[in-house]
Amino acid sequence: MKQWKKRIFDIIQIGNKEDLPSRAFDIIIVIAIFLNIAVLFLETFEELQPYYMTLRVIESVTVLFFIIEYALRIWTSEYLYPDCSRGKAVRKFLISYDGIVDLGTILPFFFLGGFVAFRLLRVVRIFHLFRVNAYYDSFHVIVTVLKEKLNQIFSSLFIIIVLLLASSLCIYNAEHEAQPEVFSNALSGLWWSVSTIFTVGYGDAYPITPLGRFMAIVITFLGVGAVAIPTGIISAGFVEQYTKLQRKQPGSRNVATVVVEDESSYCGKSIGEVERLFDLEILTVMREGALVVPSDPVTLKAGDTFVFQKH
Repeated sequence: MKQWKKRIFDIIQIGNKEDLPSRAFDIIIVIAIFLNIAVLFLETFEELQPYYMTLRVIESVTVLFFIIEYALRIWTSEYLYPDCSRGKAVRKFLISYDGIVDLGTILPFFFLGGFVAFRLLRVVRIFHLFRVNAYYDSFHVIVTVLKEKLNQIFSSLFIIIVLLLASSLCIYNAEHEAQPEVFSNALSGLWWSVSTIFTVGYGDAYPITPLGRFMAIVITFLGVGAVAIPTGIISAGFVEQYTKLQRKQPGSRNVATVVVEDESSYCGKSIGEVERLFDLEILTVMREGALVVPSDPVTLKAGDTFVFQKH
């Protein structure tokens, strides 16, 4: 049973191109995700009402597949987090990004006629697409940058929130007497400040007094600078991350490259096992021309090339 469990875990892990069942599973899950999202959009067309039953069947089949996959991932979560106990591994998966998205994908199907919040959860299915690229370099770089710059991004968002609140109160005080129906309260001013700072305004609310127009000009200039702050932080983060990746390429000091062979001591072991057993840090893994993120559960296969450095 344990051997079957480990085999199922290897199959449902995304990114193993050499394992035919795992590759087939990846293709099936991608098709299921796209079909499910397509149904989500097609159900909004009244012209397709005669086909609603067919769309409902397609949705049911794909959701059933997601339920089975979700159950298997919970069952094999101990291999995803080998350093944790069985119960802790399950809890860790349930609160992880994949676990939350998987659950959010399934739940709305059973509450379509319920609260609006449950129906809105169907949008979570779109975020399921991120999992297709979860183990490869592009998505990993984005996640790494956001994690490393999280404090700076929150700080810049705090500045934007302060600016929004201040501008909404200012425009309310300047325009309320002249346009009581448009700027009836501070929240009306908040809507105007958001649409002005992040766009050029929607035209449903705009100042007509000289003081209000002057304030709008100042707020617009301040908004351009405030919105540019998080953009600059994230851009700088991407430059730093790719600089780090370049430094980790073969040829750097204390860095070496190994090609995994069938009978080598690395073949069949996970990244985490290799790092612990041989006291090294795996920086990158190349598999069939694709760059695979060296996360702990990824298993090294014959033909892989990995770059490492000694601790």
